[in-house]
Amino acid sequence: MLRSMVFPGQGVQVIGMGKDLHDTFLSAKEVFQEIDEALGQNLSRLIFQGDQRELTLTANAQPAIMAVSIAALRVLEKEGKVNIWEKFSIAAGHSLGEYSALCAAGVFDVRTTAKLLKIRGESMQQAVPEGKGAMVALLGGSLEKAQELSKFVAHDEVCVVANDNSPEQTVLSGSVGAIERAAVHASEFGFKRAIKLEVSAPFHSPLMNLAAEKMAQALDNVDLQTPKISIISNVTAQAADKDEIKELLVQQICGRVRWRETVMEFATQCVVQMIEIGQGKVLCGLAKRIAPSIQTFSLQTPEDFENLIKII
Repeated sequence: MLRSMVFPGQGVQVIGMGKDLHDTFLSAKEVFQEIDEALGQNLSRLIFQGDQRELTLTANAQPAIMAVSIAALRVLEKEGKVNIWEKFSIAAGHSLGEYSALCAAGVFDVRTTAKLLKIRGESMQQAVPEGKGAMVALLGGSLEKAQELSKFVAHDEVCVVANDNSPEQTVLSGSVGAIERAAVHASEFGFKRAIKLEVSAPFHSPLMNLAAEKMAQALDNVDLQTPKISIISNVTAQAADKDEIKELLVQQICGRVRWRETVMEFATQCVVQMIEIGQGKVLCGLAKRIAPSIQTFSLQTPEDFENLIKII
């Protein structure tokens, strides 16, 4: 049986996430401690009992979401005595979740992953002045219609498809004016709803060029190992070779997250089960719309661990 593991991206963060794992399993607690030490920051305290607005800051949310994912994975590995590289054949992550996937595959260690995500979050936050960029989710229409809408409203500003999440959900990113026009005209292009996202920057758009440059510098200074399992890149929706991982992570900053195509690739490779590891069940929900034949499970609580260990 082929299994994939997937890791969530920004937007799932909530105060208290991962605390049950931290309090129940030593292996999870050790992950949070290691990340706190790597960052020189009491990130775990912020995650468990901090302020939601502070946690949502990109520089905090990105390593925090990864911390919960890797803590859950370590519980499966150490408490459940599961050899993850034998039980899983393929992995992917949504945006920042790709770093969690690379960590799970042995490409980066936990400390390196945390440091890279801290830099990634800070550089993405700083790339565009506050109030200059925005994002809007489009529901009930196709990728092609989203592309048509983006061209229609762009004028001389930036407006691109940032996320191709499912057959009925795409996200546009770009200049505030263009995104506001997209929200107004969305129904004319067949979309049922247009929802402005509560984000601080226009992620996955050309406006993130400065952040891409900073990530290229950061990645130049780290070593990576050959993935133990196949990693599907956000940029290509195909397996990434070791030699191209760094360049793809740089391209990911400004490029489209091809999540619909990623799950379709799972189906093409005859994946039977997909396990979402970390906070939330967003990716499980999307997968049910993309490839209903794939069984989906989530791992974020001790109860999930007990249930999952019976079927894996």
